[in-house]
Amino acid sequence: MMRSPLLSLCSALLVGLSLQAGAARAGDTSGASEAASASATAALLKPYKAAYRTSARGMSVTLDRELKRDDEGSYTLTNGGSLLVVGLHEVAVFRVEAGHIQPRSYIYQGTGLINRRREVHFTPGSDVVRSLYKEEWYELPYSPGTLDRLSQQEQVRLDLLQRDEPRQTVSVSIADGKRVKDYELTYVADEILDTPLGPVNTLHFERLHDDPERESDIWLAPAWDYLIVKTIHVEDDKPVEMIISAGSIDGKALEADAEAL
Repeated sequence: MMRSPLLSLCSALLVGLSLQAGAARAGDTSGASEAASASATAALLKPYKAAYRTSARGMSVTLDRELKRDDEGSYTLTNGGSLLVVGLHEVAVFRVEAGHIQPRSYIYQGTGLINRRREVHFTPGSDVVRSLYKEEWYELPYSPGTLDRLSQQEQVRLDLLQRDEPRQTVSVSIADGKRVKDYELTYVADEILDTPLGPVNTLHFERLHDDPERESDIWLAPAWDYLIVKTIHVEDDKPVEMIISAGSIDGKALEADAEAL
C-alpha cells in the first residue's frame, strides 16, 4: 500500500523537529557572568509566542509555540500544530536556577493517524531519567546539563544572552527515547534572512552528522533574544523547512530587525 502524502508530511515534520532537539543547549558557558543571580538570569528568559510555517514535500503546517512563566518561577513551553486528521503537541516544564534550566518533565503526543506518545521525567537529586518510548519505560543516566528535546531550546537562549561572544561551538546533551544523545553545532556565519516579518540578522549554526546525506541548520536572532528564526533539515534529499511567521516577546510584537534593513 502506498503511503499517503499526509502521513509522509507528518513523518517528515517529526524528523525536522529532531533538528530543533539538536540545536539548543550550549555546554560551554565561557564568557558568562558567574555572579549573575538566579532571579536575574530567569528575567532574561522572557515569555513569548511564535508561529512557524513548516513545509515538507509540497505541504505545510503552522506550528505554534509559547513560553509561559508562573508566579512561582516555573516555566511551561508548548509546541504543536495539526493538519486535517493528524497533529502533534509537546509540553516541557522546567525551572531556571543559577543560569541553567532544571527540567522537570517533557511530553510529546501525536494525534489522529499518528498516535505516538513520548515522555521524559527528571527527579531532582536522582541520577536517573525515566523515558517512555514506544510504550516501554527506560532508565537513562542523568548528568548535570542533560535536558529534554524541548527545554534545551531555551537553554541556548540563556547561554547566548549571557555570553560575551556567542559565535562558538554549541554542545548538546538530550535525554530522548532509549538513550542520552550528545550533539555539536558549529557556528557558520552571520546572515540576514528574509522572513514574513521582514529582514532579520541571525547567527547561523549547523549540526554535524556522521551521515553525509543528512544536513541540519538553524538560524537564531540576537535582536529577538536568540529566538529560533529558521531551521532546515535534509534527509534522503528531502528538506523540511521551518521559518517564523509571527510572534511576540513579553507581549511586544516581533518586527523586522532595523539593523538588517
